[in-house]
Amino acid sequence: MTEDSPESQSRHAPLAGVIGQPIMHSRSPKLHGYWLKRYSIDGHYIPMPVKPENLAEVLRALPHLGFVGINVTIPHKEAVLTLADVVTDRAALIGAANTLIFRPDGKIHADNTDGYGFIANLRQAAPDWDADNSPAAVIGAGGAARAVVASLLDSGVKEIRITNRTRVRAEQIRAEFGARVIVYDWAQAGNMLEGAVTVVNASSLGMQDKQPLRIPLDALSPDALVTDLVYTPLMTQFLVDSQARGCRVVDGLGMLLHQAAPGFERWFGQRPAIDDETRRVVLE
Repeated sequence: MTEDSPESQSRHAPLAGVIGQPIMHSRSPKLHGYWLKRYSIDGHYIPMPVKPENLAEVLRALPHLGFVGINVTIPHKEAVLTLADVVTDRAALIGAANTLIFRPDGKIHADNTDGYGFIANLRQAAPDWDADNSPAAVIGAGGAARAVVASLLDSGVKEIRITNRTRVRAEQIRAEFGARVIVYDWAQAGNMLEGAVTVVNASSLGMQDKQPLRIPLDALSPDALVTDLVYTPLMTQFLVDSQARGCRVVDGLGMLLHQAAPGFERWFGQRPAIDDETRRVVLE
């Protein structure tokens, strides 16, 4: 038996982690560290700064160091798809992966759990949310927006309106996801909200140290459910203003927590609970 064989690895505490550049801002180590302690699991979760030019070398090395998988964040979420041996349908559709599993046979399995996390957060925070109610309105057209669009369509939403400061990126999403996606010019973003029952900010606008999200909310119905993927601050100005109009609002922290659960379960063999205590620990 060799030192780096799967049998040898199984004798040691499993390792997982998150790679990105930069990485020290990530809340994933605090989250996974809390779950490891909560469930008395002998394992470790490590943040690792990885430069793009070193990505392939790092991915080849990690399984030999005892890693069973990793999370992936900016700027590697697209690049890892070209390095993985197995890519799930949803990761391929979204065009990015955030969760890698290093299988015992040596193959790298790539998945994207962002859309799952988004829907799970909505269903936990608003149990009566009905995907059949349409339309939905999505602000942004980056990787997170792609995951949101894919998950909404998969959940049964009949119409998704999307807008982005760079229209061509929104047009690309429509081209890939089909006629249920309708593109609005950025200047018409306020009009996009008329009649929308689910409204999502999937852009970074409104995040701490980023530009504010400036979209007129005059057409926003008080019956709409409004959510923001941004969770720093937890209550963004977009959510504050929407709530003031009578809307139910859902913050973005729950998506972070829910998207992490499938990877933790695959790596450490325990499905973690996502509750108020989990939220409190991550916010500390």
